[in-house]
Parts: sequence; structure tokens; C-alpha cells
Amino acid sequence: MEHLMTLGRSVRRTVRPAFVAAMVLTVVGFVANPVAFAGDSNRGGDQHWVGTWSTSPGGVGQAFADQTLREIVHISIGGDWLRVRFSNSFGTESLVIDAASIGIQGAGAAVVPGSLRELTFGGDPSVTIPPGARIFSDPVKLTVGDEEDLAVSLYVAEDTGGSTVHNAAHQTSFISPGNLTAAMDMPGIDNTTSWFWLTGVEVWAHRNTRAVVTLGDSITDGTASTTDADARYPDWLARRLLDRFKGKVAVLNEGIGGNRILNDGNEGGFIFGVNAQARLDRDVLTQSGVTHVILLEGVNDIGFPDFEPPILPNPFPVTADEIIAGYKQIIERVHTRGLKILVGTILPYKKAAYWTPEGEVRRQTVNNWIRTSNEHDGVVDFDKAIRDPNDPEMMLPIFDSGDNLHPNDVGYAAMADAVKLKLLKPGNRDGDDD
Repeated sequence: MEHLMTLGRSVRRTVRPAFVAAMVLTVVGFVANPVAFAGDSNRGGDQHWVGTWSTSPGGVGQAFADQTLREIVHISIGGDWLRVRFSNSFGTESLVIDAASIGIQGAGAAVVPGSLRELTFGGDPSVTIPPGARIFSDPVKLTVGDEEDLAVSLYVAEDTGGSTVHNAAHQTSFISPGNLTAAMDMPGIDNTTSWFWLTGVEVWAHRNTRAVVTLGDSITDGTASTTDADARYPDWLARRLLDRFKGKVAVLNEGIGGNRILNDGNEGGFIFGVNAQARLDRDVLTQSGVTHVILLEGVNDIGFPDFEPPILPNPFPVTADEIIAGYKQIIERVHTRGLKILVGTILPYKKAAYWTPEGEVRRQTVNNWIRTSNEHDGVVDFDKAIRDPNDPEMMLPIFDSGDNLHPNDVGYAAMADAVKLKLLKPGNRDGDDD
């Protein structure tokens, strides 16, 4: 199976302990960035901005004050100019970012020498983001390769109140007291596996370079994948696309654990995000350089109402027809923007905590519509790729993380292999194999 032999490289980073006696903190001035942005002379020319990494904010997280967050992200395609997107989507007050930087990650919280760059906003080192708003940094010149690990640091001086958070990043980032955005390493760090306020990195690339958005729930988000291994299904898909299209197609992961097509999930202490229809503009339609979408949602719409006892105050039981109607709305809105959309079949989940025979009937009904509908631009048959031939209502054991719902690293690689890359070429609705 494609890519499975590369699993051995999965955990590449070294996360240092919070305090190391021999560690020396080196604080240096940012590398000068005097070169004018290449796009100033190329507006409307042969280059444009394309997302290379993205995540979807799910809800309200913890507060911070006089702290630096060094957040680690794994991009898909490289470039020479970058810009960073921050979001205050769930903030109830304006957010002040007092300083920010970007560099190539070294070991743990360290940055590769010579790669650290100050981020500015309209030429200023700080920025105020109103409640609900998103902002871009100024372009910064930093040459990064495909599949690079970047460290984006931001410092907040005053109490922020609740943050805008992507809760389950499956990626280790770092928090330390004081302003360390210009530091090559960070002492006294706390680790986190969430991303706060950081929602995107874009590269200035040739106009033929484009991005694919994977919109989904925890299975797209990578639940049960190995932390810091970049083994979510969109990560494996990005590697396939890099091999096939030589750095011309990026993948943006817009999965949120617990997300649903029809109902929100930020209740009862959970951060499951607003429903997929409500976040479609923010997470898909306004992304830079996007031409294709892969939609994989619906299992939580089916399963959440079947929990005994209920885990949500309002589980909102839905029918298969209602889920299909939600798909149709997303498909229509994606097509209205001139993008193509592939729809993935819902994975088998028999013996998962919220499986029922009645839910299985709904899953089969939805999957049958996905396989036979002419309303979308193609099918990704995730169900067929990972189900057990001897019991098609269950996941094949070698792909199962252990909860009968989420694949493991090998299962996520199998999901990526199920995507027919021809379907991700502009103008192609051909269902033939690669």
C-alpha cells in the first residue's frame, strides 16, 4: 500500500523537557528582511497566494497573559514568501498580539539559526484583531521547503480572556512566560496540543499552484493518529499530491473533532465547532488558491443522538434525508464559487460507542446516495477502502485505532490512497483510476 513504508519516519521532532540545566537561551535580533515583497510588481501576474497549512477554530479556549505561544505547523508546499493568518473568531473582546515571528522549527521549541523572521501587520510589530475577525500578517521573505515544520510565535501582554482554539491539533506546541518571539529557544516551556488564534499559513506561488480543502470531523482532523507524526489522512494525501504534481497542490485540513453537518457542538463542555454549513465560508470558500474540496462528515450526525446516556444536552436526531439535504447545500455553495467537490462515504463504525442498527441503516442510505448521485464531482469511497470484507459494517482490524470509529496511522494512509488524484485536476470529472 502506497506510503505505508514511510511510517517509520513518523515522529521526527524532539520535544525537550521544560527545564534543562545545560540549556542556554539565545536571544538575537530578527534576520533583516529588506527585500520588497515580490508581489508588489506582480499583482495580477503569474503568481498568487495559496494556502499551504490551515486549521479550523472550534470554539473558546483558555486565557493567556504575558506569555509567548510558539505554535508548530507542518506545511504541505514550500515557497520563498509567506504570510500568516490569525483569527479571533470566538473572541468576545479585541485581541492584541503585541509581537509575532515565524521560523523553521529545529528541535522542540528551538528555531533553526538564521530562519527567524519578525511578523508585522501593516508595517507595525503589533496588531489588534476585533471580535470575530481574521487578519493576515505582512508578507515575509523566508525560503521553506515542501513539508517543512514551521514555528509561529505570538506574544500577548495583557489578559486575553477566552482564546480562539483548535482543540485537538495532534501536534506539540509550546508556551513560555514573557516575550520570546525573538528567541531562538524557549526556557520554562509548557507543552500544548492545541493551536490558539493561528489558523493559516500561505505561500506566494505560481498561478498553477492550487489547494485542496479537506472538510470534515475528527476523522479528517486525525483523532487517534500519532502526535507529531503528521499521519492524518490529509497529511498522507498531501504527500501523494507532492509526488504526483511536484509541489503544485497543497492540502488544507479543516477537520474538527465532533463536527456535524446539521448542528453545532459547542455545548456540554465540548468544543466541536459550529456545523459544517455555518463554517463553510470561513473554512473553505475564502481560502486562497482553493480549487477542490473533499467533504467527509455525517457519522456524528448519525451517532450522537444514539449515545446512551446522551453526551450532549441537545443531541438533535436527524434522518438520512436531512443529512443528504445538508450535503446538497454544501455542494451547491461550493459549485457557486466555481470549485469542485468530492464527497467521501461514511466509514464503518460498528461496535463504536454510539453505533446502533438503526444508525447503520442511515449510514448505508447516505453512502448509497453518495455513490450514485450526480450532484457532486466525484466519490472518495473511504468506506470501501477500510471496511472488513468479512463484516462490512466494521473497520478492518489492521486499520482500527481501537475505538472502532477512528483509523490508526495505517488506516489514515489507506484513506489517502483511496483518493483518485485525477479527480483533483481542474476540469476533470473522470472517475478512472490514477
